[in-house]
Amino acid sequence: MTDRSKKNRGLGRGLSALMADVAQDPTPSTPSAKPDLLVPVERVHPNPDQPRRTFEDGPLADLAASIREKGIIQPLIVRPAPNTPDHYEIVAGERRWRAAQIAQRHEIPVLVREFNDTEVLEVAIIENIQRADLNPIDEATGYRQLMDKFGHTQEQLATALGKSRSHIANLLRLLSLPDDVQAYMVDGRLSAGHARALVGHPDASALAADIIKRRLSVRDTEKLAKSPRISPSQTNPKAPSKDADTLQIEGELSATLGMKVAIDHQANGEGGRVTLNYRSLTQLDDLLRLLSGG
Repeated sequence: MTDRSKKNRGLGRGLSALMADVAQDPTPSTPSAKPDLLVPVERVHPNPDQPRRTFEDGPLADLAASIREKGIIQPLIVRPAPNTPDHYEIVAGERRWRAAQIAQRHEIPVLVREFNDTEVLEVAIIENIQRADLNPIDEATGYRQLMDKFGHTQEQLATALGKSRSHIANLLRLLSLPDDVQAYMVDGRLSAGHARALVGHPDASALAADIIKRRLSVRDTEKLAKSPRISPSQTNPKAPSKDADTLQIEGELSATLGMKVAIDHQANGEGGRVTLNYRSLTQLDDLLRLLSGG
């Protein structure tokens, strides 16, 4: 099978079957999968390419307390560690592995699966998306990774993850916002509802800071974003204000490409200019592959 056919395979049997394995926080009444093995905790190692880098101390301590009382209800999913016999690499469940060490558990239950590097990354992204405490930007980034790296469509993700297509599309649009606005969502100062009203706005950063300072509701934010109070034309009379259709197109293109898009029409003509802003050379490479049909 070629790399191209692998990328475009869609959500296949393997990933669909795995969805049940990576289900989060099973209740005591939920039947858990029977583990393949009980493995010493020191022979289980985290995935070095795990997309999730931070684990909050509070929730981790709560999970450790639960493990002390009830044990690990849901086995970790692992694969044989490359080049290390009788050791295993975590595919899904690093949070449980960390909490088990805090709880001083010497052995942990595991399900052993044969996954290649690409599948391990795919599963890790899926597991992160299913976290209950995920902020909108991390969730949107997970969807974008699944689409860019594995060729999945919004419809496929919606079906496999039990989300609506509009939910996924709206979150992807947030990735077109300026970095400071995205940071406000990551730290919880701005909700996804507030941020959606700012997509495509030329002064999104200034509006976001004002919204936080004044503690505006989502409805008030929508009114503020539609008002001409802050506009490039106020500081530069030669800069025409953009109509709603242009802003909508900018937002849709930004969501599709995963980068900020600006459309500037010629004042007296049908032509204009489209500006794409990339944040890294990797993002530029992805754009070049997309434009070349790769």
